[in-house]
Amino acid sequence: MPDNSMGLIFPTLILFLVVVTLFSFLQRKNVRGPPCIRGWIPWLGASFEFGKAPLEFIEQARIKYGPIFTVFAMGNRMTFVTEEEGIDVFFKSKKLNFELAIQNPICHTASIPKNIFLTLHEKLYIMLKGKLGTLNLYQFTGQLTEELHEQLENLGTRGTMDLNDLIRHVLYPVTVNVLFNKGLFLTNKRKIKEFHHHFQVFDEGFEYGSQVPECLLRNWSKSKKWLLTLFEKNISDIKAYKSAKGNSLTVMQAVLDIVEMETSEQSSKYGLLTLWASLSNAAPIAFWTLGFILSHPDIHKNIMQSISSVFGTAEKHVSTFLTNDK
Repeated sequence: MPDNSMGLIFPTLILFLVVVTLFSFLQRKNVRGPPCIRGWIPWLGASFEFGKAPLEFIEQARIKYGPIFTVFAMGNRMTFVTEEEGIDVFFKSKKLNFELAIQNPICHTASIPKNIFLTLHEKLYIMLKGKLGTLNLYQFTGQLTEELHEQLENLGTRGTMDLNDLIRHVLYPVTVNVLFNKGLFLTNKRKIKEFHHHFQVFDEGFEYGSQVPECLLRNWSKSKKWLLTLFEKNISDIKAYKSAKGNSLTVMQAVLDIVEMETSEQSSKYGLLTLWASLSNAAPIAFWTLGFILSHPDIHKNIMQSISSVFGTAEKHVSTFLTNDK
């Protein structure tokens, strides 16, 4: 029989070249859009370059292409806006739909199907807005104060620590104890250290993990799975917890009630989202607030006087703590 292999290879090669050429032409046709980094391999695009070092890749792209640019990778177009002016225009746009804007990032981050997200988003938003709204925040004041005092006392009044690490060391257990239930995850130094590590990796890589395939972010994916497993192991304890207020539900119990009433989706995924939402902004805000106070002796003095007027002798412990941490 005649060998037809060469006859098959040649048309296949021609077809491949035509597809690549057409793909490149269509990608370059949109001259009105921002500069696009697409690589030369269809669908994969700039995946390999981006995956090696995302932060460095984005910074180099900003320097080369300007503050707004698009990265094409794994079939997805990701447009980055890196300056305040562009971000301001984006958030004030009448075409902005917050629910649709966060749909894909949430689905990537917590592996929640899009239809489930749309079903639950409004119900969860209304519940959380009511439970954590301005009129109800006073209900958390006593427990927050108690938990913060406990964490500060455990630190002692001597020694030094990086301020960012200090904020995390204090806020992480306080937040977990208030939103979920006391002593749920952070029961010893080893578990606390492990939790801090995985949440910090997950938090710092959240922006990229919400858009880039997990296979390109190995460490982030590992920490995400660790946190999901942690919640899965403790869901039954979260449900069974009884607060000091009797029938009052914790924030996480209220989330679980809605999730399990509306869908069979794993509730541990919403536990991860609740944890991230509660800590991702709180730690940076506390860091910059304390950094500002400690950098201005006059402001520090006025604040300590205000604390003293309310807490009396408790001011001594806070003052010593802040002074030693400078």
